[in-house]
Amino acid sequence: MTAFVLVPGAFTDGRVWDATAAALRAEGAEAHPVTLPGLGPGPGNGDARPGSGGAGASTAEAEADAADGDTGAGTTDPRTGVPEAGSRADGGAARTGAAAPGTGAGESRTRAVDPGAGAPAPGRVGPEEHTDFLVRLLDRLDAPEVVLVGHGYGLHPAYAAAGARPGRVARIVAVDTLLPRDGQVAVDALPDPGVRDLVTGGAGTVPPPEPGGWERWGSTADLPAEALERLERRAVPHPADTLTRPFPPVGAAGALPVTGVLCGGNGSSLDLLRMLVASGPPQFRALADERMRFLELPTGHWPMLSDPAALAGALLRAAAGEGDRVTAPERPTGTDPGTDPYDLPFLLDLPEGPRERTGRHDLHLPAGARPGDRPRPAIVFVHGGPVEADRRPTPRDTPFYLGYGRYAAELGAIGVTLDHRLHGLGDYPRAAEDVAATVEAVRADPRVDPDRIALWFFSGGGLLMADWLAAPPPWLRCLAANYPVLAPLTGWRAVHERFRPAAAPGTAAGPPLVLTRAGREHPAFAATVEEYLAAAASSGAEVEIVDVPNGRHSFELVDRTDESRAAVERAMRAVLARLTD
Repeated sequence: MTAFVLVPGAFTDGRVWDATAAALRAEGAEAHPVTLPGLGPGPGNGDARPGSGGAGASTAEAEADAADGDTGAGTTDPRTGVPEAGSRADGGAARTGAAAPGTGAGESRTRAVDPGAGAPAPGRVGPEEHTDFLVRLLDRLDAPEVVLVGHGYGLHPAYAAAGARPGRVARIVAVDTLLPRDGQVAVDALPDPGVRDLVTGGAGTVPPPEPGGWERWGSTADLPAEALERLERRAVPHPADTLTRPFPPVGAAGALPVTGVLCGGNGSSLDLLRMLVASGPPQFRALADERMRFLELPTGHWPMLSDPAALAGALLRAAAGEGDRVTAPERPTGTDPGTDPYDLPFLLDLPEGPRERTGRHDLHLPAGARPGDRPRPAIVFVHGGPVEADRRPTPRDTPFYLGYGRYAAELGAIGVTLDHRLHGLGDYPRAAEDVAATVEAVRADPRVDPDRIALWFFSGGGLLMADWLAAPPPWLRCLAANYPVLAPLTGWRAVHERFRPAAAPGTAAGPPLVLTRAGREHPAFAATVEEYLAAAASSGAEVEIVDVPNGRHSFELVDRTDESRAAVERAMRAVLARLTD
């Protein structure tokens, strides 16, 4: 028999899995929804939040929870720390209906498993407590095959527990959630950028979203009204330490089979994963590993509430090893297997020239430049992303951006490369500040003509173009973009609304745009470009298009052809023409 350990996301307890657990048990599986320490009402799990149905809830709220089946008090088995069958050991977090380890399929069960009593208060709960909690549960399960299921934040402690007990876990299932990385703190993977400000402010807990605010955490469009109301009512503050301190290294869990459940209503899909693996940041290439499988559901971010039967079916298929694979893209011609395209030499053969580093940016200077020379125009190259904060080399030190900087210098301009802090979808405001600060510093350099500046954006960095289109300064002579994203994709809720170039395409009086399009671009990206072009045509904004008919996204890296070289040369000369006229 397969046992499913169901770990909820931030602000939620084990009750969020109730209907899914029931559907799994109906198919003969064990199901153990858990309430992590600090995330349930009652003793050992922190104080009850008004509306949770625990201590302190109003009579109306308690009656609402009672209507959901939240009744009675219970005790904990002193030998195991697991709630006794039919009991509530956490003073309100455990519910009747989930199997305690070792119980038969037809016996009375508890639903939200709490394998230990006396947990610390929520403000003192950290990654260790959540990891140890799940490890103790794994040690007490009798089932020969255990599948650990994590939703949102819950995937972090699930992975850590699997790393501590890899022999007890047959598979990890990630429900609409990116896989965690060693050293990553959970807050960096959360979809709501406002949470980062809350957890860095020193508070012991983070309050749950206000009613109406759950959409920032994932699509709620398919949730029945009563399910959304119940989600809001049962939400509890989340221990801040679990979001700001890293979990133990993935370790042996990195070799376990993994199934990702992709929720199409929240923007996840196999097509999106194929796009990310083919030409996204390097970390996504791990999704093409042989141990990875993927299943798709048409739901929003909470399938356990909107379609629990379908989610249960997906979990059973995952346990059986079913699912689709995402394969790695064909490597560039003439390269060795495993070669990272970002490590390849630039597709144009250029001499290494003078380079000066100041803070986040580098200046690539024309060979032979001397003090007292006439100030030169500058091109600031803005990399795409998101890019991992610990990636080395950083973008400006990769052959790709070194090549663009040197090419600008070779043709007489000053090439500027920078590392901005676009590490997650919520980081666009911070990255925009980095770009603006770099431009200000470059314009202040006496070797630069402050009235002849161009900005050149790449891929996901294209959203950063929005500020410059909406309010272009008079010294900005030209914008350029290669295979850009010009509107947030479906599911990119963490992106601030101001970063949508398609909504403010510029005017005839603004700087022209040199737009390089890849003919074999990912459809989702191409759609944002078409949206922008339609808006630009209406506003009269000037756009010069450089087409690469046979090129893919990041064609300079993956399509090292004469067509690609000609496109790079044409785009560069088009930008320089706007800087020298």
